[in-house]
Amino acid sequence: MKVIQRKGNRPWQENPGIEEGEEEKEDFASWSLGKKIAVILSSTLLAVLAIGTVILASKMSKIETTQLDAEKLNISEEVEHETGYVNVALFGLDSRENDLGKGNRSDTIMIASLNRETKEVKLVSVYRDTLLELDDGSFNKANAAYSFGGPEAAISMLNRNLDMNIEKYVTVNFNALVDVIDALDGLDLHLTEEEVVHMNNYCVETSKVTGKDYERIEPEVEGDYHLNGVQAVSYARIRYTAGGDFTRAERQRTVLQLIGEKAQSMSVSTINKIIDQVFPQISTNFTLTEMISYAADLTEYKVGETMGFPEDNTTDTLNEVGSVVIPTSLSQSVQALHQFLFGNDGYAVSSTVQEIESGISVRAADRATSGSYVEEEETYDYSGGTSNSTGTTDWSNSTGGGTDWTGGTGTGGGTDWTGGTGTGGGTGTDTGGGTGTGGDGTGSGSGTDTGGGTGTGDGSGTGDGTAPVG
Repeated sequence: MKVIQRKGNRPWQENPGIEEGEEEKEDFASWSLGKKIAVILSSTLLAVLAIGTVILASKMSKIETTQLDAEKLNISEEVEHETGYVNVALFGLDSRENDLGKGNRSDTIMIASLNRETKEVKLVSVYRDTLLELDDGSFNKANAAYSFGGPEAAISMLNRNLDMNIEKYVTVNFNALVDVIDALDGLDLHLTEEEVVHMNNYCVETSKVTGKDYERIEPEVEGDYHLNGVQAVSYARIRYTAGGDFTRAERQRTVLQLIGEKAQSMSVSTINKIIDQVFPQISTNFTLTEMISYAADLTEYKVGETMGFPEDNTTDTLNEVGSVVIPTSLSQSVQALHQFLFGNDGYAVSSTVQEIESGISVRAADRATSGSYVEEEETYDYSGGTSNSTGTTDWSNSTGGGTDWTGGTGTGGGTDWTGGTGTGGGTGTDTGGGTGTGGDGTGSGSGTDTGGGTGTGDGSGTGDGTAPVG
């Protein structure tokens, strides 16, 4: 038997299974330099990928992951859903305790639709006060669904009312965006004079809740500004300008677009910083494998067009529900939504959407009248004082910690937006603990109001100087 090589004192014998004419397997030492380099590099790459996956997997434990019951997501079998798209529900919560489950109303509701082929992402803001049908058959504000049943109920509400097939969601504590924006070195935005004033006011509370610093913009004039995280998030939360919640939704989409654009050029260290700071403030049902897959194509994504839903609407105040956005025609609004997201795909609204539209018409007829409705409102601290209580919106002459929008009599922790003016068209200003007088009444506040103004109503309002947010 032929001896090929000796190892120590033992002969290494030729493999008897190799037929004559077959080549022996080469050992590493006999490989060419090019082959050695290729193997070393490929092995190193695999090792790096494996290590990267392990690191990402370890960081994934920071995210609150959930599993949803697919049977409860209300995906219509009547609709032929488009393939080639991933539709994700995005929820932004204002959670002081970082609780991302039910019990929190979703301050922001969006649908992100990713075209797998073109990598384009379209964003749709669903106005949080939109009157829609919930799982229990009641009609309420869209943001009530998350409060009553968490992400599962909120996704179900979107699918049922909009004929969508959403299965994935991401919930973020809205204040987490402060960390993201700071890690991206801020955002450049153009602000009107009115937006500068309101942003400065909102920054007081945003800074207090997040523990992050900011610099007040002065003088408060229109212009282009470089905003840090506290300022940009405060800008996105402004509600008290022309357009109200509609304009606020536009601001939120703008901020997300700018974040997306800057995120595409993030360094590894920036990504790692964001992961460590933001992951604990996220809840999702995406799996690790899915996240790695989408992250691999991050630089290819581009945010395209955006829209608000419903585009054609009216507003009103209803008994037991409060201020709502009412689709002029839910069927037409849903048809326009599908046209925007998927183009001309032959979609026709389902019978479910048509039935909901009829229910909305009936519910919208139950308007609130004087003395018939008191709505809960969030409070916001413009002055830097403590404001963690829930107030009420007084549509008549009720007593409680609330906001007197009419100039009626309200006592407790509320805000007199009329400057304390009474009937008769009097004018008054509130600055600091200022007072205002009107034709038939007086108003006073222990905090700060947002300025002077003319108000009408039947009496006086007393407040602690806090202002509501949505």
